[in-house]
Amino acid sequence: MDAAGKPGYRQLLRTPGAWSFVLPGFAARQPFAMLTIGIVLLIQHTSGSYGIAGAVSATAGVSMAVFAPQGGKLADRFGQAAVLVPGVLTHAASVTLLTVLALGGAPLWALVVAAVPAGASVPQVGPMVRARWAALLGDGAGATGGARASLQTTAAAFESVTDEFTFVIGPVLTTALCTGVHPAAGLLAEATLSLIGGLLFAAQRHTQPAPSRPRTPARTARWGARRASAGAGGAETAGAGAAEAGAGGAAGPRRTENGAHRPAASALGVPGVRVLAVVFLGIGSVFGGLQVSLTAFTEEIGQPGINGVLYGVFAAGNMVAGIVCGALSWRRSPQQRLLIAYPLLTLATSALWAVHAVPLLGALGLLVGLCIAPALITGYTLVDALVPATARTEAFTWLTGAVALGQAGAATAAGQLADGFGPSAGFVVPLAGTGLALTTLVLLRGRLATPSTGPVVSGSTRGVGHREAVTVD
Repeated sequence: MDAAGKPGYRQLLRTPGAWSFVLPGFAARQPFAMLTIGIVLLIQHTSGSYGIAGAVSATAGVSMAVFAPQGGKLADRFGQAAVLVPGVLTHAASVTLLTVLALGGAPLWALVVAAVPAGASVPQVGPMVRARWAALLGDGAGATGGARASLQTTAAAFESVTDEFTFVIGPVLTTALCTGVHPAAGLLAEATLSLIGGLLFAAQRHTQPAPSRPRTPARTARWGARRASAGAGGAETAGAGAAEAGAGGAAGPRRTENGAHRPAASALGVPGVRVLAVVFLGIGSVFGGLQVSLTAFTEEIGQPGINGVLYGVFAAGNMVAGIVCGALSWRRSPQQRLLIAYPLLTLATSALWAVHAVPLLGALGLLVGLCIAPALITGYTLVDALVPATARTEAFTWLTGAVALGQAGAATAAGQLADGFGPSAGFVVPLAGTGLALTTLVLLRGRLATPSTGPVVSGSTRGVGHREAVTVD
């Protein structure tokens, strides 16, 4: 805690039970950053075509986007471990099968079929970790009140930084393995990390949120006792339960009259979540367009080894901006911040197609990365404000699924453009994706209004836009 007594990252990580899911969660979320680029590098090597590689990668991304929200909804209802364990086992087997088929020269249709379960089973650990922070910190309720609420803001920034760090490590590691060890090494490492990290994460049952499936009062009491004995704190658990019981929200009620949890309606029923999904589609187009276009560019200039470096510079910009965003005290509402950050992202992507020198492309990639993090963090902050806790894992997976879908579509489009017109044409995709998403955001910005953006805010309620500064220890 700093001199002003404000919670920081160090205090957040001292929360009882935090490290038990933070470390395995970091390993288990790597597949999101490694899978698509691993597919592109392997299949481009075996087929010689960026178009084929992009199509298979897009299939995995679309499958992930379609099935991820359903997995999130099941995790909200039945518990994270019940969904995650069979998921990571399926994912490891599916990625291994896809790798074997690619190395064996299988036809395109076989690779596409194998990519469907590989993408559908990607463990949605990032949203699950965010949901665990919300449960562990009691949504700001409980014995420590305001301090817990401040730590929730810190947790949102911490998770965004962790996501960006994943996009620094994942692509660089995958590229290094594919170019320096074997073209299949990146995908095999992805499957291994997914399996080991996912099982370790799922084993930490005492920190997972309470399932929202109907439970008797006796089962509810047993759940609270287990959370309290694990160090989560009985008072905070009781406070969180009371907050959930009394909270309203667009996703629907969450308790029956006898106190048992009632499954929430789909998080996609919240209008703001649908707008954010389109916004995150545009962000995904940046990831997918850059992955394929940078690969094609470095191949064309005869330096394939620097692909990971260039993409790592871009991802490093995300991480640095994420750290800074978490440390700032915001006076503007999240809605206003998103309307500032997203046009800057679109502007930053507008010159990618015109750059042909490695240093300039690296610098511009860094700038694009710096512009992505504020949009991502603000989007996730809006989800915390718009969606009740019992549907939040699903809401987060809709956004990560939108990123995957945008990434998949951009990878396909950029691959086709790179094959037909050269790498520079592929760099047009991020501009087109963010431009269309920006148009949607501006037209439908009213659907992102939260209580903190309204004309009247209760003096006892901290609006999401009124964020306290977070100390970077």
